[in-house]
Amino acid sequence: MPATPIPSSFLILQPRFNFNFKPILQSLDYQFSSSSAAFNGARNFFIPRFPLTSNARVHSNLSQATATESPSDNGSGGGRSGALSPGPVTGDVQKIDANPPKGTRDFPPEDMRMRNWLLNSFKEVSRLYGFEEVDFPVLESEALFVRKAGEEIKDQLYCFEDRGNRRVALRPELTPSLARLVIQKGKSLSLPLKWFTVGQCWRCERMTRGRRREHYQWNMDIIGVPGVMADAELISSIVTLLKRVGITKSDVGFKVSSRKVLQEVLRCYSIPDNLFGKVCIIIDKIEKIPSDDVKNELKALGISQDAVQELLEVLSISSLPELEERLGSSGEAVAELKELFSLADKFGYAEWLQFDASVVRGLSYYTGIVFEGFDREGKLRAICGGGRYDHLFSTFGGDDIPACGFGFGDAVIVELLKEKGLLLELSLQIENIVCALDLDLQGAASMVASMLREKGQTVDLVLESKPLKWVFKRAARINAQRLVLVGNSEWQRGMVGVKILSTGQQYEVKLDDLE
Repeated sequence: MPATPIPSSFLILQPRFNFNFKPILQSLDYQFSSSSAAFNGARNFFIPRFPLTSNARVHSNLSQATATESPSDNGSGGGRSGALSPGPVTGDVQKIDANPPKGTRDFPPEDMRMRNWLLNSFKEVSRLYGFEEVDFPVLESEALFVRKAGEEIKDQLYCFEDRGNRRVALRPELTPSLARLVIQKGKSLSLPLKWFTVGQCWRCERMTRGRRREHYQWNMDIIGVPGVMADAELISSIVTLLKRVGITKSDVGFKVSSRKVLQEVLRCYSIPDNLFGKVCIIIDKIEKIPSDDVKNELKALGISQDAVQELLEVLSISSLPELEERLGSSGEAVAELKELFSLADKFGYAEWLQFDASVVRGLSYYTGIVFEGFDREGKLRAICGGGRYDHLFSTFGGDDIPACGFGFGDAVIVELLKEKGLLLELSLQIENIVCALDLDLQGAASMVASMLREKGQTVDLVLESKPLKWVFKRAARINAQRLVLVGNSEWQRGMVGVKILSTGQQYEVKLDDLE
């Protein structure tokens, strides 16, 4: 015989029954008289006595286990014992500093919406260009980031020794982790790779406008393509992103050069290859420190006065024809740069580019074309930067693979968008606000909310008994599109009330027809 179906009204009220009667059963001091025992016959039940005290607590096995945990356990038994047994409050409690650590940020809802919009824009552009998303641990081996002596990044690591006596660091950039993953996968990878990452990075460095100690960074990398076409594709993707957020060629440009320009000058003066990385680090400071300091640092490396003078003259060149006149047209540097500018014209972003021989990028692993995005008013630091790094993999013990990529942080572009008045004010958008008109109908309202959520709609369920005036204010604050009201008479007829908040239109609809 089939079971009799339980009425829906009982299902709605059942939670209220349990909620209302459980505390009574637990708190009352039941005492059975002999007459009641006789009434029950052989079915005697032991009812525990819970004395009512001013500091009553919920009794549970979990809390008892916490209370009896021995000092030697050190919390190793699992669970969240610390949350269950807070330490005693003694004396005055000192208020903590409510600000985040220096150089870091909180993201309240309005800032989180903006961050999600920007990071989703990064991801959408990567998708448009056919790139696949990857990610890596925020915590990496310190050795992954420590390269040649004197590289500035060594002093910018948040690093420490873990419990296994291993030196680890919070990642300051993403490219070394990418190289590690490629080496790990080895020959199982099918080249070329077009990968992108959006991840948080950490640098312990001096803060300026647009430079924080933590930031989110967008990287796009092409691995396995030796030609300049890959470099041109990457710059094209950045231009696409900038256009999508409202930035134009009059706001931002790209300084472009090649590490090979430097190499050709240094070879003319027989400067050893092992000094190349150190020279690049010094040259990268040209716009940051006085020219005499740059000269002195180059001379300290053992570079002659004539070589320093020649080097600085070449680095002052700001046009490709002038560079070709100085170095000739037969070298790789000039040939690759001419090809890049030609491709930029075909892609449609040639007007965004300008040649600047002084751009070398400070990281030692770059080998060819390098570029930096800058704001044309000169108020901010570099917006983004990247280039070719064909020999990075051998630095970590792998086989060299031609590769290029860029990093684009969130902090500088947000500053630029603020400067241009382009930063969006994104408000919360909710499709439905659902409210029970009677306390007894909160279960029914939760059914309506669940039904709409299963259909993929966003729902803000009013969790308390509130007057309609409060509900309408709430609806306005969350920009709700419609209000769904669960009233007693409507619910008995299987209906709910609906109000379209933008037009004021009101109607009733069957629950099954609510879309």
